Amino acid sequence: MEPIRILLVEDNEGDVVLTLEAFESIRLANSVKVVNDGEEAIQYLNKEGSFADVEEPDMILLDINLPKIDGKQVLHYIKTHERFKVIPVVILTSSSAERDINETYSKHANCYITKPVDFSKFITVIKSIETFWINIVQLPVKPI
Repeated sequence: MEPIRILLVEDNEGDVVLTLEAFESIRLANSVKVVNDGEEAIQYLNKEGSFADVEEPDMILLDINLPKIDGKQVLHYIKTHERFKVIPVVILTSSSAERDINETYSKHANCYITKPVDFSKFITVIKSIETFWINIVQLPVKPI
């Protein structure tokens, strides 16, 4: 199985560190790139500016509470652009608000996960993401 490229869109540095440590603790061999706000996420996808040489992600972990452009707007952007709409988007956020859950699913999020505060539970969540989205799911093949 080839490693996949994951784009983590997260503005909270503590959550970035926690997520990367969780991936490292389960020895995930995939590439994880990080951007810190919605504007950077869109620039990354469009390979603009400092992101000109990046590879398109195979999967996106997206927080919804982001500066500049919020995660719901980023999700809408991804799912309404032909080039990006097949990329699975996993909402990984601290919000458990029913409104946020419903709104992101209506914008075609592939999955909604509320981040647990406890590190051991967070590792379990990351492990479940790996198990399902990386080891079980057949991701779309991108045209060359």
